[in-house]
Amino acid sequence: MGTKPQILCVGALTLDTIFRLDALPPGPGKYIPSEAVEIAAGMASSAAASIARLGGKVALWASAGKDAVGDRLVAELEGEGVDCRHVRRVEDARSAFSSIFVDAAGERMIVPFYDKRLLSMPEATPPVDNTFDVVMTDVRWPLAAVAALKAARAANVKSVLDADTAPLEVLETLLPLATHIVASEPAAQVVTGETNIVHATTALAARYGRAGTFVAVTGGTEGCCWWDEARNGVVHMPAFDVASVDTLAAGDVFHGAFAWGLAQNQPIDQIIRFASAAAAIKCTRFGGRAGAPTVAEVEAFLSARR
Repeated sequence: MGTKPQILCVGALTLDTIFRLDALPPGPGKYIPSEAVEIAAGMASSAAASIARLGGKVALWASAGKDAVGDRLVAELEGEGVDCRHVRRVEDARSAFSSIFVDAAGERMIVPFYDKRLLSMPEATPPVDNTFDVVMTDVRWPLAAVAALKAARAANVKSVLDADTAPLEVLETLLPLATHIVASEPAAQVVTGETNIVHATTALAARYGRAGTFVAVTGGTEGCCWWDEARNGVVHMPAFDVASVDTLAAGDVFHGAFAWGLAQNQPIDQIIRFASAAAAIKCTRFGGRAGAPTVAEVEAFLSARR
């Protein structure tokens, strides 16, 4: 594969301010955190940084304002090893940011702000043909996601959709375009109406699992389910049991590790196990995607559990 980026991540780029509290705020008042972190994040950006930490070659297509926050976001991700040449800087737009509260059990409350101008129609799509092995998109910049997924399909490039919570019309637009659908349990429920992760996987596969399209649903502590065409049924991999400190960005780390494994043509059960381990390790560390592990850390984690 040489030195070319293996993976293009498409979607959200935000400045996250993460506060660690004993408990999530129950109502109005002043709450003093025990710890706080500011970090360049967002679903696609966190996945990209996670891929870079695993040693993968990754580029990001996202939008930021032409402001100091945007400068900081790009510089921080470039420092992680992410190729940011495709990050679009939008004149007169404000870069996205979020305030996030994480409690002692690792659960979180997120308040994001996205300038609508950042989500406008992209002027051009980064070249996909002969450039990337995998394209991975989230649901936060739908117009770019559509363009990237269509370009990947036209170029016969594998594409991953991180189908997280979004309006139904956005999900229904994006789901048919990906070769690999990895949906969160809430998003799968929005699309299928099923609250059980196995039933949701079955229903999602029945609707979007065309020949060759991979369909999976992640359920946090419930683990991950995917539709196996060869077995004509759902395969379930339980989540690893860890002491959770911060679940923020665990899904992004999972999707990044999934795309990384896919770029290396690994078997799907191996990819899911590796991605599950990466997400579990992240949950034991405060700071959102800052807790993403290296390959050596994931391999040591899995080796201890064989």
